[in-house]
Amino acid sequence: MNTYKIAVIGGDGTGPEVIREGIKVLKVLEQKTGFRCEYHEYDFGGERYLRTGEILPDSAVDELRRHDAIYLGAIGHPDVKPGILEKGILLRLRFELDQYINLRPVKLYPGVWTPIKDKGPEDIDFVVIRENSGDVYTGAGGNIKKGTPHEVAVQEMIYTRFEVDRCLKYAFEYTRKRNKRKTLTLCGKTNVLTYVFDLWERAFHEMGQKDYPDIKREYAHVDATTMWMVKNPEWFDVLVTGNMFGDIITDLGAMVQGGMGVAAGGNINPEGVSMFEPIGGSAPKYTGQNVINPIACIAAGQMMLEHLGETQAAAMLDRALAEFLGSGILPGLSVSDIKKAGMSTSKIGDAIAERIQAMAG
Repeated sequence: MNTYKIAVIGGDGTGPEVIREGIKVLKVLEQKTGFRCEYHEYDFGGERYLRTGEILPDSAVDELRRHDAIYLGAIGHPDVKPGILEKGILLRLRFELDQYINLRPVKLYPGVWTPIKDKGPEDIDFVVIRENSGDVYTGAGGNIKKGTPHEVAVQEMIYTRFEVDRCLKYAFEYTRKRNKRKTLTLCGKTNVLTYVFDLWERAFHEMGQKDYPDIKREYAHVDATTMWMVKNPEWFDVLVTGNMFGDIITDLGAMVQGGMGVAAGGNINPEGVSMFEPIGGSAPKYTGQNVINPIACIAAGQMMLEHLGETQAAAMLDRALAEFLGSGILPGLSVSDIKKAGMSTSKIGDAIAERIQAMAG
């Protein structure tokens, strides 16, 4: 029996509530398919920071590195200035654990409304692979004459060939393993960012020609990408892009697939510890009310299982999500939809767990 050490960070607001439902579902899958998880909970987040002044203890990163994966609820507290927790927890973990891939499936489940007219689950099923360690997020830059009429602000987009190559390698391998249209699209801006995306484009074609002749290569400017994601999402199989463009188009992807309530993502270190989370925020005004949608967090658990190699469990959970959402029990993904349907955070978790329990092992 495979045993995995999972670090659980419930975080802030409704994060602990959705994580609770995710673990509820995972425990049923453990029994059904024969693996085991040891869950170790950590209280990193706003409450700890307000109580102790500490964001992450010095030992935290090394301790998390000894786990097989990290399962995260949400980070963001109304009484903590924006940026403190996000930089001190999320970005620090991504950088120090070298989670250099942000993996974002954009998949429309049956029964989920999309704002894209005349498109259904057969049309919206692609993946965005976002480089997660370079770009303007490295913090290189600064201010000159700050606070004066002559202030200058500089923030530099920085990439090394090493960073680009390892991201592209992951993207080509993922496209091959996904084995759908076997098409990898590079999203960039070669007509304006002529240094950075010249590097990306050259590396993309060199690697593809040499090592991945079975993968079709396409290129799209980021502005065109946003148009096609809305007009013809079925054109995409796997997209690979830099950190900033990826940050933007994955939020568009969340809306295309029905909203933040169903969008999950992974911060991946293929050789180390990866972290899986719902894309939405901590929704502090709903804390403790048992009304927030846990679907995205449960879907993040599905991604974690896939990453760990528990493919049978991952497939069962994907099927359970599709059956539940396609059943019409939940007319939408918002808090008002959940209340209208007589559902709750815990009832949604129960319903998905029950569907898994009823499946043939």
